[in-house]
Amino acid sequence: MYNENWSRGEKAVARRAYDAARGREYSALAEQVRRLANSIADPGDIWELHNFLSRRRKEINEKYEYRYSVLVFIFARLINEGWLTEAELAGLGEEKLAGIRFLTKGR
Repeated sequence: MYNENWSRGEKAVARRAYDAARGREYSALAEQVRRLANSIADPGDIWELHNFLSRRRKEINEKYEYRYSVLVFIFARLINEGWLTEAELAGLGEEKLAGIRFLTKGR
C-alpha cells in the first residue's frame, strides 16, 4: 500500500524519525530498568526484572520493523504512543502523511 515510491529524501526522513523514536523508547526503557534494578530487594526481584525485560524485548522487536510497506502504520503507532511527532515526518509525501494522520485521528 505505502511501499511504492519512497524517494531518497523520504527514505532519509523516515530513517531519522524511526531511529529517533526507537532511541527515545530505549532511553526510557533504560531509565525504567535502572529504577527497577535499584529496587531489587531479594532474588525473586531479579527474575521479575528478567521477565519484564523479556516482555519488553518482544514488544519492541514486534513494533520496530523497518519495511517501507509498514512504515506508515509504525509511524502512526509511534505518534499515538508519544515516541514520535508528526513534525519529525516533515518531508514525507502528502499521501503518506495523510495515511498517518488518518491512523492517528482520534488520538
